[in-house]
Amino acid sequence: MYDARVIICDDEVEIVRYLNKILTTRGLEVEIFTSGEALLRTLEHRALEESDLLLLDVKMPDVDGIEILRRVKELKLEIPVVMMTAFASISSAIEAMKLGAYDYVTKPFPKEKIFGILDKVLERKELLKENSALKDELGKSAPSGYLVYTSDAFRRVHEMAVQVAQSDANVVILGESGTGKELIAGLIHSVSPRKEQRFLSINCATLSDTLLESQLFGHVRGAFTGAVTHQKGLLEEAHNGTLFLDEVGDMSPAIQAKLLRVLQEGDYIPVGETKARSVDIRFLAATNKDLEEEVRQKRFREDLFFRLNVISIHLPPLRERAEDIEPLARYFLHRISQRMKKEFVNFTPEALLLMQSYSWPGNIRELENAIERAAILARGTVISAENLPVWKSAPLAAAAEQRGDGERLLPLEAVEREHILHVLQKTGCNKSRTAKILNIARRTLDRKLEEYGMQDKAAPADADDP
Repeated sequence: MYDARVIICDDEVEIVRYLNKILTTRGLEVEIFTSGEALLRTLEHRALEESDLLLLDVKMPDVDGIEILRRVKELKLEIPVVMMTAFASISSAIEAMKLGAYDYVTKPFPKEKIFGILDKVLERKELLKENSALKDELGKSAPSGYLVYTSDAFRRVHEMAVQVAQSDANVVILGESGTGKELIAGLIHSVSPRKEQRFLSINCATLSDTLLESQLFGHVRGAFTGAVTHQKGLLEEAHNGTLFLDEVGDMSPAIQAKLLRVLQEGDYIPVGETKARSVDIRFLAATNKDLEEEVRQKRFREDLFFRLNVISIHLPPLRERAEDIEPLARYFLHRISQRMKKEFVNFTPEALLLMQSYSWPGNIRELENAIERAAILARGTVISAENLPVWKSAPLAAAAEQRGDGERLLPLEAVEREHILHVLQKTGCNKSRTAKILNIARRTLDRKLEEYGMQDKAAPADADDP
C-alpha cells in the first residue's frame, strides 16, 4: 500500500478509469482532470507540491500536454511529471525530457510500469527530504548563542578560546554533553581570521558510515544506490572556512583514515571519483569521550588524534560552575519570555536555591529545558520551585549533590540566601527580629532581601518596628 497522491490529466475516459482503479486499490489518493484547461486553472490558483506525481497526456483537444508541462516548469512546481501518449514519437519524447519530464510512457502500458515509476518517485522524494533535513542541520552557520557566565572557570575557557582563534591550529573541545561545546566552536570561528568564510558542522554520532562519508566528502551521480545527482560534501563547502566535527570520538576507523588524509595532505576524493580535490579548512572537533583512552583502546587513531588535538579546551560541567546557574537561568527565562510573548519577572528564592543545589547531569541543555518547562507551567509571572522538573525528582532538602560524607556543597551566596529565608520563615517574616537573630543591621537585611529578590517574603510592616 502507498501513502501518496497522484494527479491524472487525460481526456480518454477508459485510461482515466483504468488508472484510477489500479491506483486507488493500492491506497493512493487520486485527483482527476479530463481537460488541460481545468488543470491549468488549478495550477494558477493552487500549488501541486502536496502531490507526488502528475500523469499527463500529451495529446488533448484543448491544451497540448507539452504546453502544460512547460507551464508547470515555469511556475517552478516541484512535482514529477510523467507524459503519456498513444502516438509515440522520438521528437515529442525528446522535447518532453528537455522540458524536465520525469518519464515518458506509451499507451497501453501495464500497471507494473506505473508502479515502478511511482516507487522511484517516492524513493527520490524521501532522499530529497532526508538530504534537505541534513543540509539544514549540517550547513547551519556558526552558533550565535550568547555566552553567559560569571565564574572564573568559564572565564578561563572563554579567554583561551579567543586566544587560540587567532591561530589556524586545529582544536579539540572536550566536555560532557550539554556544556556548550558547539558555542565555543562558534566563538572560535567568529573571532578568527576565517570569520568571513563559512562555518559548517556535522554530528558524527548521528549518521551511518555511508551517509557520514557522503556528507563529508560528497559524491558523484551513480556512486551508490540512491545517488541520483552530484552532491557537494561539507569539505568542499567549508573550503577556506571552518568545519566543526561534533562527537568526533564516534567516528568509525574507516572514516577516521579518510579524514586523516585531509588533515595530512589537504585533499580528499569524493565518493565515486578518482581525482583528488584540494581544500583549506580549519578543523574544530568536540567529544564527550576521553580521546586519550580511546586511543589506548585502539578505537581512535593515534595519528588522527595528534593532528586534531593541537590545542585542547576543556569545558567544566555546570555543577562545577554553580555561580553561573542563576545568570544562565535568567538569560534563558528572558529568551523564552520573548518567544512566548509572556513577561516573566523573576524566580522565587526557593526556585533559585533548588537550581543552585541540583547537580544538572544534562548541564546547560538540561537547565534550558527545565526553564522552558517551568515557563509553560507557571501560572503567573514568577517561576516557583514547583514549576521546575527537578522539584519532584529531588526534594529541596536533598537536591544538592551528595558527597561521601553527605555534606551539601553550595556556593556561599546560596548558603546565605537559604539561611536568611529560613530565619525569615521562623520569625513569621518579621524583618527586625530576623536582623537581630542574624546579627546584622536592618538596612543590611533590606539590601540583601532586595539583592536576592526576597522582598515579598518579609511582612509589609513589622509589628515591633519603631
